[in-house]
Amino acid sequence: MTRSTRLHLFDLDGTLIHGSAASVEIARQLGLEREIRELERDFAAGELTPPGFAARARDLWDELTDAHVSAAFEGAPWLGGIREVWRDIRARGERCAVISLSPDFFVSRLLAWGADAAYGSRWPEVPFREPLDPAGILSPAAKVKIADELCAKFGVRRSDCVAYGDSLSDAELFAAVPVSVAVNADRHVSGIASHKYSGRDLREAYGLVCYGR
Repeated sequence: MTRSTRLHLFDLDGTLIHGSAASVEIARQLGLEREIRELERDFAAGELTPPGFAARARDLWDELTDAHVSAAFEGAPWLGGIREVWRDIRARGERCAVISLSPDFFVSRLLAWGADAAYGSRWPEVPFREPLDPAGILSPAAKVKIADELCAKFGVRRSDCVAYGDSLSDAELFAAVPVSVAVNADRHVSGIASHKYSGRDLREAYGLVCYGR
């Protein structure tokens, strides 16, 4: 297999999805947006751990169906140009992956858009018949671990990686790789990123990396 030259690692919530998150879009389909935003605030404030957030969300989403998930995915406020960026990455002989704390049943849908890999927290299949296993919920540190696994899989080093993210959950990954892009980011990563972007088109954020070569 030909060795890839670079690995691009994308966060989902607040990064590929503008101003929102998978959990918010899912909850909106169930009429539970206010409740999930309260959980999001508690999580951002450090009052909920990732497993704690997931457990509370699981209770809220007891009636979730695959149709709800499909509608949430299709209706989410995605940045423009995602497919185009990933096509360009692949055309250059590089790789792209999504690593998110959000449920894998949502994140995995991005494989159809051209991501080489998509990792999310492990949830039961929808509709839920099994309990949520806290051990399957990803943490910010898990993003670094998964990045290392992807480096081994694709034949690159950490020094070949670019991370794109927006918040505290991306800070550890930003610290682990040499190039990072803060996309519509908060203070936790905007000050440590190699590049900063505000807007609604991933092609522009990706261009900061390409032009900086």
